[in-house]
Amino acid sequence: MAPRNTAEADLTGLRGDLAGDALAPADAGYDEARKVFNGMIDRHPAVIAQCESSTDVAHAVRFARAHNLEIAVRGGGHSVAGTSLSEGGLVVDLRRMNTVTVDPASRAARVGGGATMSDLDRATQPFALATTGGRVSTTGVGGFTLGGGSGWLERKFGLACDNLLGAELVTADGETVRASVDENPELFWALHGGGGNFGVATSLTLELHELPAMSVVLLLHPLEDGRRVVETFRDVMDSAPDETGGGCLYLTAPPEDFVPEHLVGSLVCATLITFAGPEDRARAMAAPLLALRHEAEVIAELPYADLQCMLDDPPGMRNYWSAEYLDSFPDEAVDAFCARASDIPMPSATQHVLFPMGGAVARDTNGYPLPWRSAPWAVHPFGVWESPSDDARATQWVRDVRADMRPWSGGTVYLNFIGNEGSDRVVEGVGAENYARLAAVKTQYDPANVFHLNHNIQPAAQV
Repeated sequence: MAPRNTAEADLTGLRGDLAGDALAPADAGYDEARKVFNGMIDRHPAVIAQCESSTDVAHAVRFARAHNLEIAVRGGGHSVAGTSLSEGGLVVDLRRMNTVTVDPASRAARVGGGATMSDLDRATQPFALATTGGRVSTTGVGGFTLGGGSGWLERKFGLACDNLLGAELVTADGETVRASVDENPELFWALHGGGGNFGVATSLTLELHELPAMSVVLLLHPLEDGRRVVETFRDVMDSAPDETGGGCLYLTAPPEDFVPEHLVGSLVCATLITFAGPEDRARAMAAPLLALRHEAEVIAELPYADLQCMLDDPPGMRNYWSAEYLDSFPDEAVDAFCARASDIPMPSATQHVLFPMGGAVARDTNGYPLPWRSAPWAVHPFGVWESPSDDARATQWVRDVRADMRPWSGGTVYLNFIGNEGSDRVVEGVGAENYARLAAVKTQYDPANVFHLNHNIQPAAQV
């Protein structure tokens, strides 16, 4: 590993090659450029290459390899483990490559490798088109999609990777390759859940779908009613049409206009119904939940891009997340889920979330390496807090939720929902048989494991 103070003469050469910029620790803007979503991550790269094209990316990759610099790839910077940064290494920063080009006739969007969900959703909104995105607007499209891509529209339109039509990558050798059903099909298969293991995704082409209306029903229920609320939400979603998504969660009521003052800062149980259709049908779907006692509500038909912003989390907080994907969610599991809510570290922005799966997610006909997609339910303990003094109790709470849910877990997991939990969890994320196949693809495109700051698939020779 090269020292952090990479020779200025060497950086001069890199800067001469890039249309973008190369920032070193002494440069103005460096500290701002190295900030990521998770405030627990404080790493100091030797170089941040702010790329503006795939050619820039190739130059940055070759420079890093020539100087033995560990490579990190940054899109949205949302990796909870902080894999968007390398201590003393080189960051391929894609944020300037955020152009989204929409072709409404073919219902496809070409998305730059550094685009966020907001970039994508705002570009498709004028055409009443959309594709499955993350549940917040600041998530990077690239890492989200390559990791599988679970979001509000998944039950209707499938996972984000199910809508992947093609990709362009810069490999560990600095070469550009394309992947689609017809071009490098084995690599294309690997990009459906294999993450950033095979190269730097400089652009993705995604299928779009008609979405003339999007509606939301958000209800805040008293904490003491949580058990009944969770059970009712479960029963509603068990028979819901594919247009219906959402979640049931415990959280601290935020200081928003729709929240009564006496609730602000208090733990509540919330239900969220998202519906790919008009408000009246969303209300009908949510009728059993509306019949329960609730103290605040937002019911509206709104643009999908606006829905994506509703639950944006503040950047710079301390984060630790995990997940368990469940084969069933019986009454005993409801009891365990609700009981753990009382232990949520307070005050914090932590969320204790239950997501329904099913619908188009479960109807996989492509054999992609995503074994978790058959699970009907996911529990996602999403720890978010401010003070370092709360690190131990917040991370322990997340681990306790996992332990509570393990009796109903199917032993699979969506890797975008977790940090660095070891190689066994990576295998659980893609499946043992798929892992071997992915390792073969890794061997072809990255035999030296240059791109290892991710949920790593090791080359076959290293397995």
